[in-house]
Amino acid sequence: MEEIISDIIAFLLPRNDLFLYIFLFVSAVIENLFPPIPGDTITVLGAFLVGTGRLSYPLVYIATTAGSVTGFMALSFIGRFLEREFFMKKNYRFFSAQSIVSAELWFARYGYFVVLANRFLPGIRSVISLVSGLTRLDPLKIFIFSLISACVWNLIWIQTGFLLGNNWDTVRERAGDLIQRYNIGAGILIALFITIFILYKLLKKRGTSADK
Repeated sequence: MEEIISDIIAFLLPRNDLFLYIFLFVSAVIENLFPPIPGDTITVLGAFLVGTGRLSYPLVYIATTAGSVTGFMALSFIGRFLEREFFMKKNYRFFSAQSIVSAELWFARYGYFVVLANRFLPGIRSVISLVSGLTRLDPLKIFIFSLISACVWNLIWIQTGFLLGNNWDTVRERAGDLIQRYNIGAGILIALFITIFILYKLLKKRGTSADK
């Protein structure tokens, strides 16, 4: 990860500001369409450039947030257009039939809250985006909730990078580590939440059986 970040930095720093804003926007779009792309690292990079005075905080925030929402909505419309059977038959690596079925169950239980939480669910954002289209949810509501999610998420990362200021060595060394630690922590919390939910259902079921 660190080597990739260093290569990206070496490529970006000599570019003009307009190119950097466009790059941040495009990287945020691609990160939603292709999950392995390290879009959050690019967002932290944008925040660092704000901290050094190179770029504008509001414009970096707008570029990354607009890119995140654009990517999310694009994949949602792809799902709406191609429909469920197409992806179930293809069983793509990052859009496997199992992940689609799981996301459908989440939507059935929690509705639009899944879209609202998408940015905080590492590794499955793209599946959530796709399934929001497959399940034919209201596009306007998808847009609103994905926008809120992206606004909060990007604000956290941009503010984090901004507070690191001119200390690029820290940014370069810690950006990938911070994201990795977040992914691990979020994964643990999700697993814990699922466990608690299952236990709650089992206890409720036993309580109902006892009453009978």
